[in-house]
Amino acid sequence: MKRVTLGFVLIMLAVFLSACKNDASDKASEANLNDTKASGDELNKDEAQNGASENKQDKNEANVKEASENKASDNQSNESKANENDANVNKPNENEANENEANKGIVEKMNRSYSAKSDTVKHLGRTYYSNKDILWCAFSGSGAEFRFSGKKCTINIEGDAVSVTNQTDNHARIGIYVNDERVVDEMITKPKNSYTVIEGDEVTEAVIRIVKLSEAAMSTFGIASIDVEEGKIEPTEQKDLLIEFVGDSITCGYGVDDEDRDHHFSTKTEDVTRAFAYKTAEILNADYSMVALSGYGIISGYTTQEEPNSAQTIPQYYDTLGFTYGNFDGIKPQNIKWDFTGRQPDIIVINLGTNDSSYTKGKEDRLAHYSQEYNAFIKKIREHNPDATIICSLGIMGDQLYPSVELAVNTYIEETGDDNIELLKFDVQRQEDGYAADWHPTEATHSKAADKLVTKIRELNR
Repeated sequence: MKRVTLGFVLIMLAVFLSACKNDASDKASEANLNDTKASGDELNKDEAQNGASENKQDKNEANVKEASENKASDNQSNESKANENDANVNKPNENEANENEANKGIVEKMNRSYSAKSDTVKHLGRTYYSNKDILWCAFSGSGAEFRFSGKKCTINIEGDAVSVTNQTDNHARIGIYVNDERVVDEMITKPKNSYTVIEGDEVTEAVIRIVKLSEAAMSTFGIASIDVEEGKIEPTEQKDLLIEFVGDSITCGYGVDDEDRDHHFSTKTEDVTRAFAYKTAEILNADYSMVALSGYGIISGYTTQEEPNSAQTIPQYYDTLGFTYGNFDGIKPQNIKWDFTGRQPDIIVINLGTNDSSYTKGKEDRLAHYSQEYNAFIKKIREHNPDATIICSLGIMGDQLYPSVELAVNTYIEETGDDNIELLKFDVQRQEDGYAADWHPTEATHSKAADKLVTKIRELNR
């Protein structure tokens, strides 16, 4: 019994101890589990803190980066503004420089030397533009006209072979006009001549005209260039009417500046602008062309001999640039054919016969010869100028040959049926109007002749 009881107690004790051991193990496990949980929570807490820290750090880094970027952006913006400010500061200077450069270019363009070509000036009368870019003028009244706008204008004139000689009564005489006022009246006595006709601080608008006042036979001159500062030139407009005058010393204005009948020829006293032909063109506001040589006629130039002075006749030179005893650049105008394909004259005035009468002297055969050759000359003129009205005139220094002119005209009309031709008898010069060199007409006589011719032309144009 004691053994049973003791055994039971031992069994119960073992069970108890086993239970206690299991309980302790369970507590230990629980404790370990709790510890593990605690460690996990702690770990999670640390991780959370670390995450928060990292987030904070990232945020800080982001803020720093953003701040840096903002700063960089601000710096860039400031730099851009600085550059823009620099650009704005420099821009006026650059603009000013560009503007100055542009103005310089404009001024340079406006400072130039023009040649007297037909696209820069209007040619007056028969002229010749050479391969050296010089516009040569031979016949009386030939020259150029142009419209000028600028501050300075200088005209450069070239002398011919005669200009370098001591033939002072044969040098070419020229006139230069600014707005119809003669500002230059010179004899060309050297190869190079320059005339400043306009100069000032302000821009001047003007019409400038260069005119050969003396005749072709003795000398010629050339327009080498027209120098312009801060300006330009252009041709003046063609006028509605073009008149060609074919004549002798009367048309040239022989001696008109020397009203002394005992004085003799000199180009110094010739002035075509005071003669009836030029005056007629001025009154009618017409363009003009002169084909005239002193002492010349239809069959004979002026002579005191019984033989005709056949070397001095106009018909042989009508289709040329003119005639001169000198030359320019080795060229003689009589060797240059005139181009009739350009503008045709509307009216052609022939005034030839005064010098022929020194040969005909009222002799029938000579008068007949004169009339026949006059008829032939009309035909030559008509061939080159099919539409022009031809006016055959005579009388200022004597009307002895006027009946022979009438005969020539009437014969021409009968032969050709061309009635676009007229006659005009001028009044013979009068003593009360005076006499110029070698008994030539004074300006007063020229003015009366111009009035009569103007009346005739106006009647034709009605």
